[in-house]
Amino acid sequence: MQSRSFTFLLAAMRSATLAAGFVSPPPSSISGVRAIGGTNLNASTMKELAEKVLVNPKFPPEWPFSPEDFMRQDESDDTIFYDQPRLVYHIDDFAVDALTKYYAEHLKDGDDVLDICSSWVSHYPKDFNGGKVVGLGMNEYELSQNKQLTSYDVKDLNAECVFPYDDESFDKVTCVVSVDYLNQPQKVFDEIARVLRPGGECIISMSNRCFPTKAFRIWLQTNDLEHIFIVGSFFHFSGKFDPATCEDISPNPGRSDPLFIVKASKKSD
Repeated sequence: MQSRSFTFLLAAMRSATLAAGFVSPPPSSISGVRAIGGTNLNASTMKELAEKVLVNPKFPPEWPFSPEDFMRQDESDDTIFYDQPRLVYHIDDFAVDALTKYYAEHLKDGDDVLDICSSWVSHYPKDFNGGKVVGLGMNEYELSQNKQLTSYDVKDLNAECVFPYDDESFDKVTCVVSVDYLNQPQKVFDEIARVLRPGGECIISMSNRCFPTKAFRIWLQTNDLEHIFIVGSFFHFSGKFDPATCEDISPNPGRSDPLFIVKASKKSD
């Protein structure tokens, strides 16, 4: 059962920004994931709505989610699901290229970067010259194949959320199309804030592709715009970030995977 406050929150969002209606796109065969929460809006309307979701959002006064919102269809040990290496992209090539171009504009040479839910590729530009570039993920072989990492650590963040890093040790934290698998997001976003330096930035990229058995329940019940709102709320309720913003960087709307960036900077005070 959804929490009453979140049910009210969704109703308010839908009446305010989603009057045009939504349909789900056809299933995808990319790396075993499927598409969820798509829309039938034209590209310019979708971009406008997506980038307005976190402009003066009406968050409830308290954390609106219940534990049931983060339950999954498959509650078996995640180490079993992620034991088999998957050296594939989880978004299409156009979306990958759009994300890499975005990182080229927002990662600075010398940045210390932590890539959470990391894998065999982080999609950073090939010429990115970072400081320490650390991967935190589930599959050791996948992480070992990521040539952009200077080091990596294997950890199941759904089993234990504490990052194995010192306070204020990174300039950027990235997470690529995986926030929907984190079933304790409040704790994870607190950890993101802890390891970021003041003014450091967390960049969450999202599409509508997922492993549905491992995505948390409320993600499967909502659409692209509501996903933006949900992740924005994770930053908000941490209390440790400046207001989050969204950018729609979908490369070929309606013809390739959508891609949204929700990001926020750690408060400097």
